[in-house]
Amino acid sequence: MKRTARRLALLGLALALVTARGRAQEPAPSAPGEAATPSWTRDLRFSGFVQADWGIVRQSSQDEVNAATGDPLNEKRFVLRRGHVRADYDGEGPVFGSLELDANTIKAPTVRLLDAEASFRWPFAKEAAPPSLVTTMGLFKIPFGFEVLEADNKRPFLERATVLRALFPGEFDLGLRLKLKWRALNLAMALMNGAPIGEKQFPGRDPNESKDLVGRLGATTTPLDGVAVDFGVSGVTGSGFHKGTPSTKDQLVWRDTNENGIVEPTEIQVIPGGSATASQNFRRFALGADAQVRVAIPVLGELALRSELVLGKNLDRGIFPADPVAIGRDLRETGWYAGATQELTRWGMLGLRYDRYDADADASRQAGAAIVPSRAVFTTLAVMGMLRWSPGRLILEYDHNTNPLGRDASGAPTTLKDDMLTLRAEVTF
Repeated sequence: MKRTARRLALLGLALALVTARGRAQEPAPSAPGEAATPSWTRDLRFSGFVQADWGIVRQSSQDEVNAATGDPLNEKRFVLRRGHVRADYDGEGPVFGSLELDANTIKAPTVRLLDAEASFRWPFAKEAAPPSLVTTMGLFKIPFGFEVLEADNKRPFLERATVLRALFPGEFDLGLRLKLKWRALNLAMALMNGAPIGEKQFPGRDPNESKDLVGRLGATTTPLDGVAVDFGVSGVTGSGFHKGTPSTKDQLVWRDTNENGIVEPTEIQVIPGGSATASQNFRRFALGADAQVRVAIPVLGELALRSELVLGKNLDRGIFPADPVAIGRDLRETGWYAGATQELTRWGMLGLRYDRYDADADASRQAGAAIVPSRAVFTTLAVMGMLRWSPGRLILEYDHNTNPLGRDASGAPTTLKDDMLTLRAEVTF
């Protein structure tokens, strides 16, 4: 009996200690009349950043409006390029998510949904060591290459390279993504609509049932002390959409060929109507490779070298939208960039980047009675200087642009003068 009594006493003491410890870890009780704070709010984090630009110089800027859209052509102005507010929930369980809004004045004062992710991870622990698997559904960045995935408030240059803005406009799309980490390897695979939020035809929507398969396999290694290397290969394949046309009626057209203002029988034409044409799908794809080398330079700071190469077909959705059904042939796209940045202690940075994008490697045009090769090549040489004072940055960048979409006084294609000097003020919170 005495032994049983001692055991019961020890058990009661252990229960009392556990209860006291649990009460000590509970949050302080709310004041009378105040609602208790839900436990999930302790895992909710808010963040964001603001990027305001001043277009000091823009050669293509005009004090005029676009006759087709009515948009002003003046680019020497102040503009809110990005204003992001983000909420992230990341507790200790298997479920986490994020929501991000963007405000800008690029076209007009606009607020839009930019990122919305619902994710499930395995193992359940938030700080679990690789291997780990994360499944995400929602609106997220397209897992292709390096600069598409790079955060806007981390990228040293003002905007992404031309080839990436053409093939992946807006960087975000809706879909289902799997991310796997194992040792130094990172794999991301996604099944996506194929209509990024920045594309010109159906932004954020999917006009056909086919989905794009996108993926990137990357690795990070440190071959030497103070040297880090990131590299990866990417691919995307899917189906684009050619919009059909409705049926048309016969039309009677008068062309005053002799410009005498009198209707003559020889100047009247009948344009026959046409039947409706059905919408069609077409195949598109791209392959990419990217690499970045970071070297710690004594006293000065980090030297970073970056480069990316992309080869695609019928994938342009932002600058020179590809429609092989309309023109009767495939469009081959090639693009690459190479850049370098050097920190100047913690207070500054200098950068240089050259990018080249050929929107149609087989482009041609009519010159009289002959068909001659044409150029659809965009290039940019960016020179950047930055002042940094955490959490802010002040960036001055000069871009020497060549744009093949210009026209001379006779209407013949020519290179559009489009150099620009931009000052950006940024703060992250």
